[in-house]
Amino acid sequence: MADPELSEALMHASRALRRRMWSSLEDWDLSPHQARALRTVCGHDGARLSEVAAHLRIAPRSATEVVDSLEARGLVARQPDPADRRAVLVVATDEGREVHEAADRLRGAEAAAFFGRLDPREREELARLLRRLVD
Repeated sequence: MADPELSEALMHASRALRRRMWSSLEDWDLSPHQARALRTVCGHDGARLSEVAAHLRIAPRSATEVVDSLEARGLVARQPDPADRRAVLVVATDEGREVHEAADRLRGAEAAAFFGRLDPREREELARLLRRLVD
């Protein structure tokens, strides 16, 4: 039987890390969904709305709203998919790529600070155990 305190500790640690990361995005005025959508678009060198929705685990209609907000800020643009003229790709603009890279650096710095409380051996062990749980 699983220890309820263990699952609570894991959820609290996860929430604490997420809060740190998302608060670092406030300077960029990005919501978590916007940051994840921008990461998806930048990581795939363009993505269909259905792909953005799948990566965010939200309905396509909600993904449209997230992409609309990024487009209004000039961070992404829609363009025809060269592989399928009926489809549209969402691509990052130069500014969108810059914001994504800056947000990624902040996210990395927050993770380093969060996990910096552990020595290297503890971090390796934690990573090994977490991978084992999700495999």
